Amino acid sequence: MRVTGVIPQLRTTDLQASIDFYVNTLGFELDFRYSDFYAGIRIANQFLHLKLIDDPDPSIGFVAAGDHLHLFLPTDDVAADAKRLQQAGIEFLKPMADTPWGTREFYIADNQGHVLCFSQGLDENEPA
Repeated sequence: MRVTGVIPQLRTTDLQASIDFYVNTLGFELDFRYSDFYAGIRIANQFLHLKLIDDPDPSIGFVAAGDHLHLFLPTDDVAADAKRLQQAGIEFLKPMADTPWGTREFYIADNQGHVLCFSQGLDENEPA
């Protein structure tokens, strides 16, 4: 078996609002929309799928209670991303900070409450 990628699927009670969040707020691209219940979001050369459901995603409470995350999004300029999202009025669940494991990260929630971590590896010459 040769797997060529992994595409996470997030559940949403408002497909259009979730598309708007990922496309208009985060700046990702709508790859496709199937009927009124499924959509694909392109994030550079990666993908995320959104599926319409009737009830809120039960993982949202579990993730929040356990200090977990739904999506880990490596980026090449986390400081610029944080600044842009702050200017767009996004509230941070965790402000940008350096971690003991050598990354600089910040956390936000999407319009449904899914936790997104944006992260960048620190250069060996930067303070951790």
